[in-house]
Amino acid sequence: MKSFLSKLLSIGVVALMSFRAMAADTIKVGILHSLSGTMAISETSLRDVLLFAFDEINAAGGVKIGDKSYMIEPVIVDGASNWPLFAEKAKQLLEEDKVAVVFGCWTSVSRKSVLPVFEKDNGLLFYPVQYEGEELSKNIFYTAEAVNQQAIPAVDYLLAQGKKKFYLIGTDYVYPQTTNLILYKYLLLHGISLDDIGGGLRKDDSGKVISAGKYTPFGHTDYQQIVAEIKQFAASGDACVVNTINGDSNVPFFKEVAAAGLTPANCPVVSFSLAEDELRALPTKDLVGELGCWTYFMSLKTPENKSFLKRWDEWLKTEDHPGVVKEKRVVDSPMVLSYDGVYLWKAAVEKAGTFDVDKVRQILESGDISFDGPGGMTTMKANHHTVKNVYIGETRANGQFKIVKTFDQVAGEPFLLKGLDEKLAAMNK
Repeated sequence: MKSFLSKLLSIGVVALMSFRAMAADTIKVGILHSLSGTMAISETSLRDVLLFAFDEINAAGGVKIGDKSYMIEPVIVDGASNWPLFAEKAKQLLEEDKVAVVFGCWTSVSRKSVLPVFEKDNGLLFYPVQYEGEELSKNIFYTAEAVNQQAIPAVDYLLAQGKKKFYLIGTDYVYPQTTNLILYKYLLLHGISLDDIGGGLRKDDSGKVISAGKYTPFGHTDYQQIVAEIKQFAASGDACVVNTINGDSNVPFFKEVAAAGLTPANCPVVSFSLAEDELRALPTKDLVGELGCWTYFMSLKTPENKSFLKRWDEWLKTEDHPGVVKEKRVVDSPMVLSYDGVYLWKAAVEKAGTFDVDKVRQILESGDISFDGPGGMTTMKANHHTVKNVYIGETRANGQFKIVKTFDQVAGEPFLLKGLDEKLAAMNK
C-alpha cells in the first residue's frame, strides 16, 4: 500500500510540475485602445471583445506551436484619445512589455501616430476599424474596411436608389478627409455635378481640390448651423448625407438631424463610424431607416454568428476583467474585425511555428490564412488587407440593422486616389 501511495504521490507531483510548466508558457499580447476621452464610447468595446477572444483561445488550449501551448497574457494600455500618447504606449508595449503582437487603434491619426514605432521596432499591429487607405506598412495588417469595402459600396447603393445630391460631413482628421476626397472624385466620375456635392471644397494654390466636405473637431457638440445647411441643400430632393463623424459627436449631430425634421425618406444619412455599439447612446426611434455599411451586422442570420453571439453572452456572465460592462451589450463590425484579427494572427503563428514577426508576416502575406468568423469568411491577402463580405443595413428602432444589400467577398484595395485621378483626366480630355 505504501509503495502504491508513494507512486501515486510521485505521479501527482510530476503532473503538478507539468501543469506549472504548462502554465508558465505564456505569450504577451498588447491591447492599445482609448479607454478614456472622446473615443472611449467606441474603443472600450474593442478591448472587451479582444479579452473575450483571448479567454476563448486560452480555454481551448492556447496558441499551439509544436508540442507546446502558450496562454495569451493580455497587456492593456490606454491611449486616452490622445494621439501622441498612443505612440508612447506603443513603444512601451514593444520595448518594455515585449509583446508578440498588438491589437489596437481606432482613428487613423492614432494609427499614423504609432506606425513609425512599429516600423522602427519591427512590431506587428492588427488594425480593425474602417479607414481611408492610401497606406501600406509591412508592420500593420488591416482587418479594417478599406474605402472600397464601405464608402464606395454605400455610395453605389445610394446612386442605385436614385440619389443625385451628396452632402459630405466628417470629423477633422485624416480618415474623413481622405475618404471624402475619394468619394468626391468617385461621384464626379459617376455624373454627379460639383454643385450637387455639398459641404464645400478646399483647393491648393494651383486650384486643385485637396479637400471636400464639412469638418468639425473631435468632441464637437453644436451642429445646429451645419444641419440647417444640410436641410437647405436637401430641399430640392434626391439628396443624402455621407457621415464620417467619429466618436461621441454623433450623438448631438443625429439629435439635431431629428430636430430639423430630416428623415430617411427626405434625406437619408449613411454613416461609416456609427454601428450597433454607438446606437445605444442615440434616440434610435428617430433614426429608423438611416443607413450603415459594414462588413458585419449583429442581425446576420448565420450559424457562425449565432454561435459567436451565444458564446459572447455566456462570457459576459462569467468574465472577471476590470471595467467590462455586462449589461445591454451589443456587437458591431469593429468588434468582430478585432476578433477576426486575433484568430488570423493565431492561425499564422501556428502555421509559422513561431511568434517571430518576420515569419508570421510571411505566412499572413501568403493568402492562405482565412477565418470563417461571425461576418463570413475573411482571408488575409498579400497587400495586408482582407477579402470579406460587405453589407448595407437600415437602422431599426431596437438599434439593430435590417440588411438590405450584400456584396460578396470584396477584396480590400488601399490605393484608390491615383486610379480615380487617371480616370478623371481621361474623362476630361
